[in-house]
Amino acid sequence: MTIEEILNDPSQISGELRLKVLGLYNKANAGHIGCSLSCIDLMIAVLFLNKSAEDTFILSKGHAAAALYACLNTLGEISDEELDTFYKDGTTLPAHPAPRQYKSIPFATGSLGHGLPVATGIAHAAKISEDGTYSFALLSDGETNEGTTWEAAHYAIQNQLDNLFMIVDKNGLQGFDFTDKVLGETASAEKWKAIGFETVEVDGHNILSLNHAIQELKTHKNGLPKAIIAQTVKGKGVSYMENKMEWHYLPMNAEQYQQATLEIKERYLNELTNA
Repeated sequence: MTIEEILNDPSQISGELRLKVLGLYNKANAGHIGCSLSCIDLMIAVLFLNKSAEDTFILSKGHAAAALYACLNTLGEISDEELDTFYKDGTTLPAHPAPRQYKSIPFATGSLGHGLPVATGIAHAAKISEDGTYSFALLSDGETNEGTTWEAAHYAIQNQLDNLFMIVDKNGLQGFDFTDKVLGETASAEKWKAIGFETVEVDGHNILSLNHAIQELKTHKNGLPKAIIAQTVKGKGVSYMENKMEWHYLPMNAEQYQQATLEIKERYLNELTNA
C-alpha cells in the first residue's frame, strides 16, 4: 500500500497485518499474541509512514517479533516463503528478532532494557556525522522498569539527541500483572517530560494521530529527545484477548483462532460474517 492509501484508510493495513500476525501464531502454536496486537499500529506509523531507508528502527520489546515480521513482509523485505518458516527449526525468524539477517533488524532484542540504549547510541552517531537520520525505539511500558532504559534516557538528554524517538506501547500490562502494580507508572508522560524528553501522549491505535505526532516532533530541532507515550490495548481487535494478562503467553486453539480472525475482518475490513 502507498502512504496515501494508508492515510486514506488506515484500518485496511491495520486489519491485514493483524490477520497476518494471527496466522503466524496459529501455525506456530505460540504465545505473545496480545503484545503483538497492541503495537501493530505503532509500527505502521513508523515503518510505513515515517522511517526512511537510512533511519533505524529497534523493536526493543522483542517478544512482539511477529508484528515486526508481518510488517517487513508487507514492505517486501521478508518474502512469503521466509515468513512461512516463523518459529520453525533453522528459521531466520525466531520468537525474538535475531540480528544480521535483515537490514531492518540490526540488533537482537528480547532481553528488555537494551533497545533504547542501542537506539540512543545510533542517534548520537548520527548527530556526530550530521547525516540527518532518525533513530526509533519501540518499548513496552513494562520495559520502563529497567535501569538501562533510564541510563540511556539521561545520556540522550545530556547529548541533546533530538533525532531520537522513544515510542512506548503503554498497554498497561506486563508479564505478571498490571504495570502500575509492579513498579508504578514508570511509563507516565509526566515522568518523561520531567527528566527532559519532549513528550506527547497519543492514542496508540489512531494511526493518523501517531503520524501527526511524529511529523510534528520531527520539526522541533530543540535538542530534546522525543517520547511518544502511546495508549494502547493489549490484544487490540480480539474481544477475548483485550486487556487480559494471560494473552501475553497463551497460544490459540482452533476455535479461538477462528473467532479472532472473524472479529478482525468485521472490525477492520468491514467483512460481515455469520459467526
